[in-house]
Order: sequence, then C-alpha cells, then structure tokens
Amino acid sequence: MDSAFEESQLDWLMGTQSRGVHPGLERMERLLLALGNPERNLHCLHVAGTNGKGSICAVAESVLRSMGIRTGLYTSPHLVEFSERFRIGGEKIADTKIDEAIARVRKVTESWGDEEQPTFFELVTALAFDLFDRGGCEVVVLETGLGGRLDATNTAPKIACAITPIALDHSEWLGNTLGEIAREKAGILREGVPVVIAPQEPEVSEVLAEAVLAIGAPCDWVTVPLPPDLSLGLAGSHQRWNASVALGLIRAAGFDPAPEVIARGLREVFWPGRFQRLLTGGGELILDGAHNLHAARQLAITWREEYGEQPCRLIFGALADKDPSAMLLELMPLASEIFLVPVASQRSADPRKIASGEAFTNYSQPIPTICGSLREALEGLRRQGSDSEAPALLTGSLFLVGEALSMLSGGVVMPRSQ
Repeated sequence: MDSAFEESQLDWLMGTQSRGVHPGLERMERLLLALGNPERNLHCLHVAGTNGKGSICAVAESVLRSMGIRTGLYTSPHLVEFSERFRIGGEKIADTKIDEAIARVRKVTESWGDEEQPTFFELVTALAFDLFDRGGCEVVVLETGLGGRLDATNTAPKIACAITPIALDHSEWLGNTLGEIAREKAGILREGVPVVIAPQEPEVSEVLAEAVLAIGAPCDWVTVPLPPDLSLGLAGSHQRWNASVALGLIRAAGFDPAPEVIARGLREVFWPGRFQRLLTGGGELILDGAHNLHAARQLAITWREEYGEQPCRLIFGALADKDPSAMLLELMPLASEIFLVPVASQRSADPRKIASGEAFTNYSQPIPTICGSLREALEGLRRQGSDSEAPALLTGSLFLVGEALSMLSGGVVMPRSQ
C-alpha cells in the first residue's frame, strides 16, 4: 500500500472532526453492524471517570501484558501520532494496518446520508474494535471519551468496569453538577458486571451507590492506595490510588496475577505526558497534561511531593472552556517564572486574556511573560540554559503536551480531538 493512499485515508478520518459531538449510540450501533460487529469478539475492561482514566488503563494493560495476555489498549486523545490511540501487546500497530481499517470504515459509511454519518470519535472507536478483533486480542482495556452512558465505547461487551475520580468537566454535555455527571459516567454499568470505584466526593458516591444497587453490579470501593513497598513507574501519590483501582479492575475481571507479575507490570508502566521528565537544552522539563481544576490541584501536590519547595518555571496554556484562571491559581504558588502560551487548538484560551484575568488580579507575582507560541517559550528556556536551578513545568492541556513532545523530537503534530 503506497504512502499516498495511507495519507489520504488518515486525512479523510481527521477531516470528520468537523462533524462535531453528537451523543447517542444509534450511529455507532449501525456502524458496528455494517462492519460485522467486531466488538462481539472482545472481552473488555471499561474505564470511565474524569481524571486518571488513561493512567488506570495504562497500569491495567501493563499488568495484564506481564501475565502473558495479548492485550489491546484504546485511549484518547493522542499526543503526537494518531496511532498512539491503539496498542496491541504494548506495541504500535503498523500504519498500513490502520489505514486498511480506516478504508473499511470509510467504505461502509460512504453511501450514508449526512444525518447518519458517524462522528470522528465513533469512527475511531469502531476502528479500534476492528483492529483489536483482527489482532487477536484476548483482553481489551477501553478508556471512555465523554461521559459513559452515550459514549461510543459503551457498545463494547465488558467483563469488568472502573470509575475514576469524577469532577466537573464537559458540563455542556454531561451536566452542571457532580451528581449529573456521575449519572452519565455510571451509564457504563451492566447487570452482573463487577465495577471498581475510586474514592469520590460525597455527592458522587451517593449517586454511584444508587446506580450500582439499581443495576445489580457487584461493586468494590477502593479505600487504600498501592502499598509503598511496590514500585510504580508513574509519579505522584494520586497514581498510587490509580494503580490500586487498576489492580482491583483486573481482579474484578477474574484474573489473579502472581505478586512478581504485578510488581513487574507496575514497575514497567509508562504513560507519556503524566509528570513525564525530559532533559532538554534548557534544563529539566516536566510535561503534565493536567487540563482541569481537579487535575491542576493534584499536579501541585505531586510537584511538592517530588520537588519540595523548589520552584518551577511554569509554561501554561489551556483551552478556553477549562477555566484557565482557576487552574493557574493552583499552580502559581509553585512558580518563579510564568510563560503563558496559546494551545494548538481553535478552542485555545488567549494568553493575553489569561494575563488580565482573575488569576493575576488575585496573585500579582510573578508577572507573566506572554508568548506568541510554545516554541517561543521553549526557546526562552533554552536561552536561559541548563544552569537554571528551577526545573520547567509545562501543563494546562494534553494538546500542549503533544505539541511540546513533537517539537522536542522534531516530529510533526497531527490534528487531534479531545
């Protein structure tokens, strides 16, 4: 298959992002039927929530793979390359296979009317099911996109579920209160399918407890983090809670990995863009995709756990609908310098508006440097050189983390959907 064909298929798929978000399962069910229902051959661990979904999926997949199980892993969004969304056995799927799968999805929908066309995320989810079925995956770990009840991943058969900490996010789709959002996330539950639930706010716990009881799902509420004697490849105390949820999910699905297998899977897990440390020409750089208030608050805790009172040079960019000022108020006490940058998205918050907003009204120091691009901020770090005592922390959006990774590796950022 020549490279021109490969490029045209991916370009077509990325172009479908213009269809927007339209919650509902009817289009997805029709699409899967047209593909021969590949999802029916899969055994899935399904993870919903607000924060920590990707980390829990990564830990669960790593431990399952350490058991010798042929795994599939589906997450979103990608940071640099579209193919990051799908892994089989921990490895990237060949671009040619992905393009062949896109062509299959494209072919079955090309005659459908405009109102019947699947959304980008529905197409990508169907693509994942097709790839995992053809790839002979024994267990698939699925991260939801938005919500749960009407999320495209909710069409998959599941052997166990997990619900991560729930916070206010995507309110335009999921509701304006924690309770409303929790009801949407609880939509992944199925009668008789065990669920593992991370520690929650009281309002969320009440809603989830009611849902579990009404549906008849065996439930395990996680009450302790990963023990300190087990090494984990992810930084931060919150990741030890995530790992505890992941192990509970594996056991809820009926697996009983040996202690040495668990230890290896935990030790070897890697999840890019989550307190990921890099050494650059400008010194140490930490990348973290914290993209809402809850995640920013946890990032501040992790920074102090890892660096104590040492300040950071903060590079911050966020989407306008994520309340950048509230996020910054959590992170500014860490910073000796602040660089405000735009995000490579039409939804980006304007750095100038952030600088004139609530965060800097209430917290006047340090005075921010407004950068026209992320590249300008990174070049500023490079000019400072590696002698600076303060590590740099880049955060505010997974889009921003992906852009940084691409720049630092010399790659090209692919357009992507959050």
